Amino acid sequence: MSTAEPTVVLVHGASCNSASWGPAVRELALRGVRALAVDLPGHGFGARIPRGLLGTRDPELLASERSGIAGVGTSDDLASVAAVLRRAKEHGPVVLVGASRGGATLNAVGNAHPELVDRLVYISAHCPVSAGVGEYHASPENAESLLHRTAGLLLADPGLVGALRFDWGTADAELLDVLQEALLADGTRDELLTYLHAQDPDESIVIEDELIRANPDTWGRIPRHYVRLPADRAMPLALQDRYIAEADALTPDNRFVVHDLDATHIGVQIHPEPIAELLQRVITTG
Repeated sequence: MSTAEPTVVLVHGASCNSASWGPAVRELALRGVRALAVDLPGHGFGARIPRGLLGTRDPELLASERSGIAGVGTSDDLASVAAVLRRAKEHGPVVLVGASRGGATLNAVGNAHPELVDRLVYISAHCPVSAGVGEYHASPENAESLLHRTAGLLLADPGLVGALRFDWGTADAELLDVLQEALLADGTRDELLTYLHAQDPDESIVIEDELIRANPDTWGRIPRHYVRLPADRAMPLALQDRYIAEADALTPDNRFVVHDLDATHIGVQIHPEPIAELLQRVITTG
């Protein structure tokens, strides 16, 4: 990387938005690291709140109302992030960081625009190599994910509304207990509820696997890091390790630099000091 100060660009996961990276961006800034978090299309202030969630909830409307994110998919995420990276690249090197589903966006960007990225960092994130996202989701390595027990969060048929529509405002104690264990076993119930209420209710179902399977000729030449979260109960360690192994086999001369952090799926963002320290080390020492 050049001697210019790098910019860390952070990509959120499913149902999230740039707010999920707020604590990490603040911690990085206080360490003197230039950082920004993106909102993927249809997320953050670009999201459309289902009208059935406003005021007194309308279950029938929630189950039928077409989503504002319907039809938005990987190609839109790719174009949006690439536009941000082009501007960031004007000021020096770029480190692109993704958590969870955000890793698929990292793959898409690395495949299409390796010239825009100097380093990739996956934080317990998807990194499809040999299969599509659905196949990884159904794989033995993902069998222990506690997210399989959260179907009760869905408010509508995805095929009807064009999105996954989640009830992040649920008061179901059993569901909240599962989410606590899956996402934030190292945090408090208040922290979990605050995080959930910052989520976007609708998430895209358009995943273009051909854009996100790692391409050894483009993505494969970018230096990359993988942050394993052994305590993650949403994305099991077995799946994290499968991604690492498959990527390393694809490009044996450019393998992941692997780090371990003692944090849960969203605890790594809510309690940001360890990940900020690690990212600072990555951009200064490689």
